Amino acid sequence: MSILTRPKKYLWVWFLWLALFYGVWLWLMAGEGLWPTAVEHWPMALAMAIGSYAAGSTPMGGGTVGFPVLVLLFEQPASLGRDFSFAIQAIGMTSASIFILARRQPLAWAILTGAMLGALVGTPLGIFLIAPHIPELWIKLVFAVVWASFGLLHLYRLNEIAGHSGMTEFNENWDFRLGIWIGLLAGATVASVTGVGIDMVLYTALVLICRADLKIAIPTSVVIMAFTSVLGVAVKTVSGQGLQSGVFENWLAAAPVVALGAPLGVFIVARIGRKPTLMVVATLCVGQFVWTLFSEQKVLGLSGILISLFAVGACLAGFERLRGWGAELVGENPSQTPSKEGAVLTKLADSRDS
Repeated sequence: MSILTRPKKYLWVWFLWLALFYGVWLWLMAGEGLWPTAVEHWPMALAMAIGSYAAGSTPMGGGTVGFPVLVLLFEQPASLGRDFSFAIQAIGMTSASIFILARRQPLAWAILTGAMLGALVGTPLGIFLIAPHIPELWIKLVFAVVWASFGLLHLYRLNEIAGHSGMTEFNENWDFRLGIWIGLLAGATVASVTGVGIDMVLYTALVLICRADLKIAIPTSVVIMAFTSVLGVAVKTVSGQGLQSGVFENWLAAAPVVALGAPLGVFIVARIGRKPTLMVVATLCVGQFVWTLFSEQKVLGLSGILISLFAVGACLAGFERLRGWGAELVGENPSQTPSKEGAVLTKLADSRDS
């Protein structure tokens, strides 16, 4: 009989990150006289207090709240919502990722490493070749459709998804190759167009194909979104594209909130469980879809609304196909037969929460 020891935590690394970030932010506020600008955009900080919690506790990035608030509530361009999602997640999701790594939480490293490599290629390609050609309305609809389908998936499959234990690891090379394709395709499409989404795609593969425990799948999705967000901001900045006007001002107000809010979500959800939070966020995902269709009904018309509904159905059909594929790969009762590696990961995850 072996005793599973808890890995040593390195929370001082996270505290060091916070000190560096808040030092820079305070310098911008005081040294550059930007405090009035931040105060002027306080509604975004309030919205991201909720968004950052969702970012750390669910597979949905902070942009899941930031995008619809800017685009639907404040009626800003969808391209602004996309760039703000990249910018704010570069702080919030990065802070949550450092917190996760410092606590030594288990991650699906093979598929995550592959996804990072794929995103490293796919995200710049999408930013340069795809995103500039997507109309503002289509950006809204892509976001609305993807998030609605993801929300609906959780509304009717949550008990099954939350019941997974461990993780079925077929083969590290197989997981790595799957991650590369996920990072490449999701980075080039949904992430580059909306600023979010690659985390949800990776999470979906983990829970539907690999039958991963939420304690493994969600932290893994947080890390890939942090990586892609930092990459997106870097590519846009270095290439000269820059971020949309208004992003920096909203970022100033919201960044100090998400730097703590996202890690707080990681911590709190370990105490209260993930199902209640996922259920609420899933409902919001469906709600923003209805809101989008209502606000754009004159432009979409009946045909556009029907096409959007069909797109949601197509996404759900794709999710079910992935679920069926996962069942074929792991057997008839996969939740009862996690791999030894997956069982160890679950024990490690449980030790983090105790």
